[in-house]
Amino acid sequence: MARIEGFRIKNFKSLRDVTMGRFWNVKGNAPLTPLTVVIGKNGSGKSTLLDAFGFLSDCLKFGVEEACDISGRGGYHRIVSQNINEPISFEIYYKEGRNERPITYEVEFALDNQERPYVKSERLRQRREGQKRGWPFSFLLLENGRGLAWKGYSEGIEDEQITISEINKLMQEETSDRESIEISNRKLGIATITDLKRHPRIAAFRQFIEGWYLSYFTPDAARTISLAGPQKQLSKHGDNIGNVVQYMEREHKKQFSKILDDISKKIPGIDKISTERMPDGRLLLKFNDKGFVDAFSAQQMSDGTLKVFAYLLLLANPTPPPFLCIEEPENGLYHKLLEVLARQFRTYVAEGKNKSQLFITTHQPYFVDALEPNEVWVLEKGSDGFSKIRRASDDNLVQELVAEGLLLGGLWYSDYLEGDKK
Repeated sequence: MARIEGFRIKNFKSLRDVTMGRFWNVKGNAPLTPLTVVIGKNGSGKSTLLDAFGFLSDCLKFGVEEACDISGRGGYHRIVSQNINEPISFEIYYKEGRNERPITYEVEFALDNQERPYVKSERLRQRREGQKRGWPFSFLLLENGRGLAWKGYSEGIEDEQITISEINKLMQEETSDRESIEISNRKLGIATITDLKRHPRIAAFRQFIEGWYLSYFTPDAARTISLAGPQKQLSKHGDNIGNVVQYMEREHKKQFSKILDDISKKIPGIDKISTERMPDGRLLLKFNDKGFVDAFSAQQMSDGTLKVFAYLLLLANPTPPPFLCIEEPENGLYHKLLEVLARQFRTYVAEGKNKSQLFITTHQPYFVDALEPNEVWVLEKGSDGFSKIRRASDDNLVQELVAEGLLLGGLWYSDYLEGDKK
Protein backbone atom coordinates (compact mmCIF):
# COMPACT_ATOMS: atom_id res chain seq x y z
CA MET A 1 0.00 0.00 0.00
CA ALA A 2 1.12 3.55 -0.71
CA ARG A 3 3.01 5.43 2.01
CA ILE A 4 3.76 9.10 2.61
CA GLU A 5 7.47 9.40 3.39
CA GLY A 6 7.50 13.17 3.80
CA PHE A 7 5.37 16.26 3.44
CA ARG A 8 5.77 20.01 3.65
CA ILE A 9 3.08 22.62 4.29
CA LYS A 10 3.63 26.35 3.76
CA ASN A 11 1.40 29.30 4.58
CA PHE A 12 -1.61 27.31 5.79
CA LYS A 13 -2.99 29.03 8.92
CA SER A 14 -0.35 28.74 11.67
CA LEU A 15 1.75 26.36 9.55
CA ARG A 16 4.08 28.93 8.01
CA ASP A 17 6.62 26.30 7.01
CA VAL A 18 6.33 22.81 8.50
CA THR A 19 8.30 19.84 7.17
CA MET A 20 8.09 16.21 8.26
CA GLY A 21 10.02 13.21 6.92
CA ARG A 22 12.10 12.54 3.83
CA PHE A 23 12.37 14.32 0.45
CA TRP A 24 14.34 13.64 -2.71
CA ASN A 25 16.44 16.79 -2.31
CA VAL A 26 17.08 16.60 1.47
CA LYS A 27 19.75 14.20 2.67
CA GLY A 28 19.75 12.51 6.06
CA ASN A 29 16.07 12.78 6.94
CA ALA A 30 14.34 9.52 7.87
CA PRO A 31 10.94 8.80 6.28
CA LEU A 32 7.73 9.00 8.26
CA THR A 33 6.95 5.83 10.19
CA PRO A 34 3.80 3.78 9.46
CA LEU A 35 2.50 5.09 12.79
CA THR A 36 3.17 8.82 13.17
CA VAL A 37 1.98 10.73 16.23
CA VAL A 38 2.05 14.51 16.70
CA ILE A 39 2.00 15.85 20.25
CA GLY A 40 1.73 19.38 21.55
CA LYS A 41 -0.07 21.76 23.86
CA ASN A 42 -3.53 23.12 23.18
CA GLY A 43 -3.28 25.73 20.45
CA SER A 44 0.02 24.43 19.08
CA GLY A 45 -1.51 23.60 15.68
CA LYS A 46 -2.36 19.90 15.85
CA SER A 47 -5.89 20.36 14.51
CA THR A 48 -4.55 22.68 11.81
CA LEU A 49 -2.10 20.00 10.73
CA LEU A 50 -4.92 17.49 10.26
CA ASP A 51 -7.06 20.10 8.52
CA ALA A 52 -4.25 20.68 6.01
CA PHE A 53 -4.70 17.08 4.85
CA GLY A 54 -8.45 17.59 4.87
CA PHE A 55 -8.14 20.74 2.78
CA LEU A 56 -6.09 19.02 0.09
CA SER A 57 -8.52 16.10 0.03
CA ASP A 58 -11.47 18.51 -0.26
CA CYS A 59 -9.74 20.36 -3.13
CA LEU A 60 -9.69 17.08 -5.02
CA LYS A 61 -13.31 16.21 -4.24
CA PHE A 62 -15.02 19.60 -4.52
CA GLY A 63 -12.70 22.20 -6.05
CA VAL A 64 -10.46 24.89 -4.56
CA GLU A 65 -12.97 27.59 -3.62
CA GLU A 66 -15.37 25.06 -2.09
CA ALA A 67 -12.52 23.55 -0.06
CA CYS A 68 -11.63 27.00 1.28
CA ASP A 69 -15.19 27.52 2.52
CA ILE A 70 -16.41 24.15 3.85
CA SER A 71 -15.69 22.58 7.25
CA GLY A 72 -15.78 26.01 8.87
CA ARG A 73 -12.61 27.25 7.12
CA GLY A 74 -14.18 30.59 6.22
CA GLY A 75 -12.55 31.21 2.86
CA TYR A 76 -9.02 31.64 1.51
CA HIS A 77 -8.29 34.78 3.56
CA ARG A 78 -8.94 32.81 6.76
CA ILE A 79 -6.68 29.86 5.91
CA VAL A 80 -3.65 31.60 4.42
CA SER A 81 -1.05 32.50 7.06
CA GLN A 82 -1.56 36.02 8.42
CA ASN A 83 0.54 38.83 7.00
CA ILE A 84 2.11 36.47 4.44
CA ASN A 85 1.87 37.45 0.78
CA GLU A 86 2.80 34.04 -0.62
CA PRO A 87 0.77 31.10 -1.98
CA ILE A 88 -0.41 28.23 0.18
CA SER A 89 1.68 25.25 -0.89
CA PHE A 90 1.90 21.52 -0.24
CA GLU A 91 4.61 19.03 -1.10
CA ILE A 92 4.08 15.28 -0.67
CA TYR A 93 6.80 12.67 -1.14
CA TYR A 94 5.30 9.19 -1.36
CA LYS A 95 5.80 5.65 -2.65
CA GLU A 96 3.05 3.68 -4.31
CA GLY A 97 4.70 0.48 -3.03
CA ARG A 98 7.79 -0.52 -1.07
CA ASN A 99 9.87 -1.22 -4.19
CA GLU A 100 8.46 1.62 -6.29
CA ARG A 101 10.32 4.83 -7.17
CA PRO A 102 9.17 7.74 -4.97
CA ILE A 103 6.93 10.41 -6.47
CA THR A 104 6.80 14.07 -5.44
CA TYR A 105 3.58 16.08 -5.69
CA GLU A 106 3.74 19.88 -5.43
CA VAL A 107 0.82 22.29 -5.60
CA GLU A 108 0.34 26.01 -4.94
CA PHE A 109 -2.87 27.93 -4.26
CA ALA A 110 -3.30 31.71 -4.57
CA LEU A 111 -5.87 34.44 -5.29
CA ASP A 112 -6.51 35.80 -8.77
CA ASN A 113 -7.20 39.44 -9.66
CA GLN A 114 -10.83 39.00 -8.63
CA GLU A 115 -9.87 37.62 -5.21
CA ARG A 116 -10.91 34.09 -6.11
CA PRO A 117 -8.74 31.13 -5.03
CA TYR A 118 -7.18 29.05 -7.82
CA VAL A 119 -4.46 26.47 -8.48
CA LYS A 120 -1.38 28.52 -9.29
CA SER A 121 0.87 25.58 -10.15
CA GLU A 122 0.85 21.80 -9.91
CA ARG A 123 3.54 19.21 -10.54
CA LEU A 124 4.18 15.49 -10.22
CA ARG A 125 7.72 14.22 -10.68
CA GLN A 126 9.77 11.07 -10.33
CA ARG A 127 13.30 9.92 -11.04
CA ARG A 128 13.68 7.52 -13.93
CA GLU A 129 14.45 3.84 -13.49
CA GLY A 130 18.02 3.47 -12.23
CA GLN A 131 18.47 7.22 -11.65
CA LYS A 132 20.04 7.76 -8.22
CA ARG A 133 20.93 11.45 -8.39
CA GLY A 134 19.88 14.65 -10.09
CA TRP A 135 16.54 16.31 -10.55
CA PRO A 136 13.48 14.09 -11.02
CA PHE A 137 11.60 14.29 -14.30
CA SER A 138 8.18 15.96 -14.21
CA PHE A 139 5.33 13.98 -15.75
CA LEU A 140 2.63 16.51 -14.84
CA LEU A 141 3.49 20.18 -15.12
CA LEU A 142 0.76 22.85 -14.92
CA GLU A 143 0.82 26.63 -14.53
CA ASN A 144 -2.53 28.36 -14.10
CA GLY A 145 -4.39 25.40 -15.62
CA ARG A 146 -2.13 25.03 -18.70
CA GLY A 147 0.68 22.58 -19.21
CA LEU A 148 1.71 19.06 -20.07
CA ALA A 149 1.10 15.49 -18.93
CA TRP A 150 3.43 12.65 -19.92
CA LYS A 151 2.05 9.19 -20.57
CA GLY A 152 3.15 5.81 -19.28
CA TYR A 153 5.50 5.03 -16.43
CA SER A 154 8.85 6.55 -17.33
CA GLU A 155 8.56 9.66 -19.50
CA GLY A 156 8.91 13.24 -18.30
CA ILE A 157 10.97 16.39 -18.59
CA GLU A 158 13.88 17.56 -16.48
CA ASP A 159 12.53 20.91 -15.36
CA GLU A 160 15.00 22.45 -12.94
CA GLN A 161 14.79 25.80 -14.72
CA ILE A 162 11.85 25.43 -17.09
CA THR A 163 9.86 28.63 -17.69
CA ILE A 164 6.24 29.27 -18.62
CA SER A 165 7.30 30.31 -22.10
CA GLU A 166 9.13 27.00 -22.53
CA ILE A 167 6.00 25.15 -21.38
CA ASN A 168 3.95 27.08 -23.95
CA LYS A 169 6.46 26.17 -26.65
CA LEU A 170 6.31 22.49 -25.75
CA MET A 171 2.51 22.64 -25.87
CA GLN A 172 2.76 23.59 -29.56
CA GLU A 173 4.74 20.45 -30.37
CA GLU A 174 2.82 17.23 -31.06
CA THR A 175 4.51 14.13 -29.59
CA SER A 176 3.33 10.62 -28.78
CA ASP A 177 4.68 10.60 -25.22
CA ARG A 178 2.79 13.60 -23.87
CA GLU A 179 -0.35 15.66 -24.28
CA SER A 180 -1.19 19.30 -23.77
CA ILE A 181 -3.54 20.13 -20.90
CA GLU A 182 -5.85 23.15 -20.66
CA ILE A 183 -8.24 22.94 -17.71
CA SER A 184 -10.03 25.15 -15.22
CA ASN A 185 -7.61 26.44 -12.62
CA ARG A 186 -10.41 26.15 -10.05
CA LYS A 187 -9.78 22.43 -9.79
CA LEU A 188 -6.72 20.26 -9.33
CA GLY A 189 -5.20 18.89 -12.51
CA ILE A 190 -5.12 15.39 -11.05
CA ALA A 191 -8.91 15.66 -10.64
CA THR A 192 -9.68 16.74 -14.20
CA ILE A 193 -7.46 14.54 -16.38
CA THR A 194 -9.94 12.05 -17.79
CA ASP A 195 -7.86 9.53 -19.76
CA LEU A 196 -6.29 7.90 -16.72
CA LYS A 197 -5.32 4.70 -18.55
CA ARG A 198 -2.69 6.66 -20.45
CA HIS A 199 -1.54 8.32 -17.23
CA PRO A 200 -1.20 5.49 -14.68
CA ARG A 201 1.06 7.42 -12.30
CA ILE A 202 -1.35 10.34 -12.14
CA ALA A 203 -4.25 7.93 -11.68
CA ALA A 204 -2.47 6.14 -8.82
CA PHE A 205 -1.74 9.37 -6.95
CA ARG A 206 -5.27 10.63 -7.43
CA GLN A 207 -6.70 7.37 -6.07
CA PHE A 208 -4.30 7.60 -3.15
CA ILE A 209 -5.64 11.00 -2.05
CA GLU A 210 -9.23 9.97 -2.76
CA GLY A 211 -8.72 7.16 -0.26
CA TRP A 212 -7.60 9.38 2.64
CA TYR A 213 -9.77 9.11 5.73
CA LEU A 214 -9.87 11.71 8.51
CA SER A 215 -11.56 10.62 11.73
CA TYR A 216 -13.11 13.20 14.04
CA PHE A 217 -15.12 10.62 15.95
CA THR A 218 -17.58 11.96 18.52
CA PRO A 219 -19.55 9.60 20.79
CA ASP A 220 -22.68 11.78 20.54
CA ALA A 221 -22.67 11.33 16.76
CA ALA A 222 -22.29 7.56 17.23
CA ARG A 223 -25.45 7.58 19.33
CA THR A 224 -27.45 8.81 16.33
CA ILE A 225 -30.01 6.26 15.17
CA SER A 226 -29.56 6.21 11.41
CA LEU A 227 -31.68 4.66 8.70
CA ALA A 228 -30.97 0.99 8.14
CA GLY A 229 -28.70 -0.03 5.29
CA PRO A 230 -25.19 -1.51 5.21
CA GLN A 231 -22.30 0.92 4.63
CA LYS A 232 -18.65 -0.03 4.08
CA GLN A 233 -16.91 3.03 5.50
CA LEU A 234 -17.33 4.76 8.84
CA SER A 235 -18.13 8.46 8.47
CA LYS A 236 -15.65 10.94 9.91
CA HIS A 237 -17.86 11.65 12.95
CA GLY A 238 -19.08 8.05 13.36
CA ASP A 239 -22.80 8.77 12.93
CA ASN A 240 -23.22 5.64 10.77
CA ILE A 241 -21.52 3.17 13.10
CA GLY A 242 -24.61 0.94 13.16
CA ASN A 243 -24.64 0.79 9.36
CA VAL A 244 -21.00 -0.32 9.29
CA VAL A 245 -21.74 -3.00 11.89
CA GLN A 246 -24.61 -4.17 9.70
CA TYR A 247 -22.23 -4.39 6.74
CA MET A 248 -19.53 -6.24 8.69
CA GLU A 249 -22.06 -8.69 10.14
CA ARG A 250 -23.26 -9.56 6.66
CA GLU A 251 -20.11 -9.40 4.53
CA HIS A 252 -17.18 -10.11 6.89
CA LYS A 253 -18.36 -12.26 9.75
CA LYS A 254 -14.88 -13.49 10.70
CA GLN A 255 -13.44 -9.98 11.01
CA PHE A 256 -16.48 -8.85 12.96
CA SER A 257 -16.14 -11.80 15.32
CA LYS A 258 -12.52 -10.81 15.91
CA ILE A 259 -13.59 -7.25 16.75
CA LEU A 260 -16.01 -8.57 19.35
CA ASP A 261 -13.31 -10.78 20.80
CA ASP A 262 -10.84 -7.86 20.91
CA ILE A 263 -13.25 -5.43 22.51
CA SER A 264 -14.34 -7.96 25.12
CA LYS A 265 -10.68 -8.27 26.14
CA LYS A 266 -10.03 -4.54 26.11
CA ILE A 267 -13.28 -3.56 27.84
CA PRO A 268 -14.35 -6.31 30.27
CA GLY A 269 -18.03 -7.11 30.26
CA ILE A 270 -18.96 -6.61 26.61
CA ASP A 271 -20.21 -9.97 25.38
CA LYS A 272 -22.01 -9.24 22.12
CA ILE A 273 -22.60 -6.34 19.73
CA SER A 274 -25.38 -6.45 17.15
CA THR A 275 -27.90 -4.36 15.26
CA GLU A 276 -31.68 -4.38 15.18
CA ARG A 277 -33.89 -2.91 12.50
CA MET A 278 -36.63 -0.84 14.09
CA PRO A 279 -40.22 -0.76 12.74
CA ASP A 280 -39.67 2.71 11.25
CA GLY A 281 -36.63 1.53 9.25
CA ARG A 282 -33.96 2.94 11.53
CA LEU A 283 -31.04 0.88 12.84
CA LEU A 284 -30.35 0.35 16.54
CA LEU A 285 -26.83 -0.61 17.70
CA LYS A 286 -26.99 -2.96 20.72
CA PHE A 287 -24.39 -4.02 23.29
CA ASN A 288 -24.84 -7.06 25.53
CA ASP A 289 -23.10 -6.92 28.91
CA LYS A 290 -22.23 -10.17 30.67
CA GLY A 291 -24.62 -10.73 33.53
CA PHE A 292 -27.50 -8.82 31.93
CA VAL A 293 -30.28 -10.40 29.89
CA ASP A 294 -31.36 -7.27 28.05
CA ALA A 295 -28.99 -5.46 25.69
CA PHE A 296 -28.00 -1.82 26.08
CA SER A 297 -28.30 0.56 23.14
CA ALA A 298 -25.46 2.78 21.94
CA GLN A 299 -27.31 5.69 23.57
CA GLN A 300 -26.70 4.04 26.96
CA MET A 301 -23.04 3.10 26.50
CA SER A 302 -20.08 5.10 27.77
CA ASP A 303 -18.05 7.41 25.52
CA GLY A 304 -14.98 5.22 26.01
CA THR A 305 -16.72 2.02 24.95
CA LEU A 306 -18.05 3.65 21.80
CA LYS A 307 -14.66 5.18 20.90
CA VAL A 308 -12.67 1.97 21.33
CA PHE A 309 -15.28 0.06 19.37
CA ALA A 310 -15.19 2.63 16.55
CA TYR A 311 -11.38 2.51 16.29
CA LEU A 312 -11.34 -1.30 16.26
CA LEU A 313 -14.00 -1.18 13.56
CA LEU A 314 -11.80 1.17 11.51
CA LEU A 315 -8.77 -1.10 11.87
CA ALA A 316 -10.76 -4.17 10.89
CA ASN A 317 -11.86 -2.72 7.55
CA PRO A 318 -11.09 -5.39 4.89
CA THR A 319 -10.35 -2.59 2.39
CA PRO A 320 -8.64 -0.01 4.61
CA PRO A 321 -7.90 3.55 3.52
CA PRO A 322 -4.22 4.09 2.61
CA PHE A 323 -3.88 7.08 4.94
CA LEU A 324 -5.88 7.31 8.16
CA CYS A 325 -5.83 10.43 10.36
CA ILE A 326 -7.24 10.38 13.89
CA GLU A 327 -7.60 13.48 16.06
CA GLU A 328 -7.06 13.02 19.81
CA PRO A 329 -8.29 9.43 20.29
CA GLU A 330 -7.80 9.79 24.06
CA ASN A 331 -10.86 11.95 24.69
CA GLY A 332 -13.26 10.09 26.97
CA LEU A 333 -10.98 7.07 27.50
CA TYR A 334 -9.75 5.60 30.78
CA HIS A 335 -6.02 6.41 31.01
CA LYS A 336 -4.86 2.78 31.23
CA LEU A 337 -6.75 2.03 28.03
CA LEU A 338 -4.67 4.57 26.12
CA GLU A 339 -1.48 2.48 26.13
CA VAL A 340 -3.52 -0.51 24.98
CA LEU A 341 -4.96 1.55 22.14
CA ALA A 342 -1.52 2.84 21.09
CA ARG A 343 -0.14 -0.70 20.99
CA GLN A 344 -3.19 -1.76 18.99
CA PHE A 345 -2.41 0.94 16.44
CA ARG A 346 1.23 -0.12 16.15
CA THR A 347 0.33 -3.80 15.89
CA TYR A 348 -2.05 -2.89 13.10
CA VAL A 349 0.54 -1.10 10.94
CA ALA A 350 3.06 -3.91 11.54
CA GLU A 351 0.72 -6.73 10.56
CA GLY A 352 1.11 -6.57 6.79
CA LYS A 353 1.56 -4.59 3.62
CA ASN A 354 -2.14 -3.80 3.07
CA LYS A 355 -2.57 -1.69 6.18
CA SER A 356 -3.23 2.03 6.51
CA GLN A 357 -0.56 4.51 7.42
CA LEU A 358 -1.77 6.04 10.68
CA PHE A 359 -1.34 9.73 11.49
CA ILE A 360 -2.55 10.69 14.97
CA THR A 361 -2.59 13.84 17.10
CA THR A 362 -2.70 13.72 20.89
CA HIS A 363 -1.91 15.67 24.06
CA GLN A 364 -2.10 12.67 26.40
CA PRO A 365 1.20 11.38 27.93
CA TYR A 366 -0.30 7.95 28.72
CA PHE A 367 -0.84 7.39 25.00
CA VAL A 368 2.69 8.55 24.19
CA ASP A 369 4.15 6.11 26.77
CA ALA A 370 3.58 3.26 24.31
CA LEU A 371 5.44 4.97 21.45
CA GLU A 372 9.03 5.16 20.22
CA PRO A 373 10.92 8.46 19.73
CA ASN A 374 11.03 8.09 15.93
CA GLU A 375 7.22 7.82 15.85
CA VAL A 376 6.62 11.06 17.76
CA TRP A 377 6.78 14.65 16.51
CA VAL A 378 6.60 17.66 18.83
CA LEU A 379 4.58 20.63 17.58
CA GLU A 380 5.08 24.00 19.30
CA LYS A 381 4.18 27.63 18.73
CA GLY A 382 7.17 29.89 18.01
CA SER A 383 7.61 33.43 19.26
CA ASP A 384 6.26 34.67 15.91
CA GLY A 385 2.97 32.82 16.45
CA PHE A 386 3.67 30.18 13.80
CA SER A 387 4.00 26.47 14.52
CA LYS A 388 7.27 24.59 14.33
CA ILE A 389 7.84 20.85 14.52
CA ARG A 390 10.65 18.42 15.30
CA ARG A 391 11.05 14.71 15.74
CA ALA A 392 11.53 13.44 19.30
CA SER A 393 14.27 11.06 18.11
CA ASP A 394 16.37 14.05 16.93
CA ASP A 395 17.11 14.79 20.60
CA ASN A 396 20.01 12.60 21.74
CA LEU A 397 19.11 13.00 25.41
CA VAL A 398 15.59 11.75 24.77
CA GLN A 399 17.00 8.77 22.87
CA GLU A 400 19.34 7.91 25.75
CA LEU A 401 16.65 8.21 28.42
CA VAL A 402 14.24 5.98 26.47
CA ALA A 403 17.06 3.45 25.94
CA GLU A 404 17.50 3.36 29.71
CA GLY A 405 13.86 2.41 30.15
CA LEU A 406 12.09 5.71 30.71
CA LEU A 407 8.74 6.13 28.97
CA LEU A 408 8.34 8.83 26.36
CA GLY A 409 5.07 10.17 27.77
CA GLY A 410 6.67 10.57 31.18
CA LEU A 411 9.53 12.52 29.62
CA TRP A 412 7.02 14.78 27.88
CA TYR A 413 5.13 15.32 31.13
CA SER A 414 8.45 16.25 32.78
CA ASP A 415 9.20 18.78 30.02
CA TYR A 416 12.09 16.83 28.49
CA LEU A 417 10.46 17.19 25.07
CA GLU A 418 9.98 20.93 25.34
CA GLY A 419 11.99 23.04 22.91
CA ASP A 420 13.10 25.44 25.63
CA LYS A 421 14.25 22.74 28.09
CA LYS A 422 17.58 23.36 29.79
